[in-house]
Amino acid sequence: MPATLTQLLARGELGLRLLTPPDSGALDAPLAWAHSSDLPDPTPFLSPGQLLLVTQPPEDAEAYVRRLADHGIAGLGFGTEVVRAGTPASLVEACTRHRLPLFEVPYRTPFIAVVRFVADRVAADAYARSTWALRASRAISLAALRPDALGAVLSELSRQIERPVALVGADGTVGRCHPAGALGARARQALMEAADPLLRSGRRAAGTVGTDAGPFALQTLGAAGRLRGVLAVGSEGLDAAAQQVVTGVVALAGLALEQSRAADAARERLRTAVWRALLSGNTGVAASIAEPVLGSLPPAPLRLAVLSGAAVAAGLDWLESHSDAFFARDGADLVVLGDDAAAAALAARFDLRGGLSAPTGLEALPAALGQAQTARNRASADDPVAVFDDVAAAGMLALLHTPDARAVAQTTLHPLVAADPSLPAVLRTWLDADGVYDVAARRLGVHRHTLRARVADAERLLGRDLSTFAARADLYAALRATA
Repeated sequence: MPATLTQLLARGELGLRLLTPPDSGALDAPLAWAHSSDLPDPTPFLSPGQLLLVTQPPEDAEAYVRRLADHGIAGLGFGTEVVRAGTPASLVEACTRHRLPLFEVPYRTPFIAVVRFVADRVAADAYARSTWALRASRAISLAALRPDALGAVLSELSRQIERPVALVGADGTVGRCHPAGALGARARQALMEAADPLLRSGRRAAGTVGTDAGPFALQTLGAAGRLRGVLAVGSEGLDAAAQQVVTGVVALAGLALEQSRAADAARERLRTAVWRALLSGNTGVAASIAEPVLGSLPPAPLRLAVLSGAAVAAGLDWLESHSDAFFARDGADLVVLGDDAAAAALAARFDLRGGLSAPTGLEALPAALGQAQTARNRASADDPVAVFDDVAAAGMLALLHTPDARAVAQTTLHPLVAADPSLPAVLRTWLDADGVYDVAARRLGVHRHTLRARVADAERLLGRDLSTFAARADLYAALRATA
């Protein structure tokens, strides 16, 4: 253990004498180091927890001691017979008021003897903590060889650092906790709420959170884009040696979680094979393959969801523990059969965009896939999972609101806009009136002959005859696409 003032004062050969009451300060607080300085204000060069040795009485003892106490100095030693005999009473009184331990250092005791005592104890403590860290790391490494490597590593870490340790899984719930029962319901909830944004980010990250069970340090596990969970370690009072051990466990826990990825990858490939069999019409084969490992395929009627985004892999991991529906990866997309709620939850949690087909059966999945992909093109931040039923209800013209259609429409209408920017609106009114000049002219507030002349100008600019239905329909579609 590090040096304390109590240990220092007990060294008879040093001849130190405490001048303030024993309860005037923390005599058993650890000393970080010892310095000597007769500067009027040495605090800029000192750190909290250090011991200060002086020989020069301060001019203003009250202000001097206040600065030391506010800075967190652990104690003050006054060397006598150097500048003056004895310790100034004003200094003793000020230290007593500010509860700063003050001791007298006799002339025969060099300051270096005090500094050496503190330094030796600090070095011994650092060596002891390093030795402990090595032993703890070895014990944790051996625990990783047990059948349940992850559980054994976390349990051993908790035992070594004497702090609670928990693992929040990729699904956002506390799956493991050591020692058992260390966390109550409120503490678990606090950990899950703090881990949620770290998991959502999809990146390696760290954080802290306060709980009923004390503060916890959080660290994500796994690779960016496919996090495997968040390690939560009780962090109150952890020193550098303990932090070093925790850092090693982060790597071991991540490795233990990655070891399960081979099995996950095999299941993922199996799901993709079943999905492709369904798309090719081999429903019976797909069902027989899926049943023993993945469970039964959903009955009709069902909906097919197609989701895409940067966090599709994380969505797959989440579905493994949150849904009984059939799902699979199809290239860069994630497909989900028969669970509308799961698709919506995935889109919200992992910022995915998707589409939902109309009700269908397994035998019609190719058509349902086309419907879901069409609906996905209409997804937005406000409506991350669009439904094909809504797309179909909006009619064919609603499909014109796409970047491709808008680009073609703008090219088609460019001659009109370049010649007369108001001409497209005139033509839209005319077509909305079913091409009846009298009705359109009244709506525009112009003479019907004027309107005829303007339509003729449009025919010349476009190079097409607008007396045919096909030409009018094509022009109307272009006008709708740019509206």
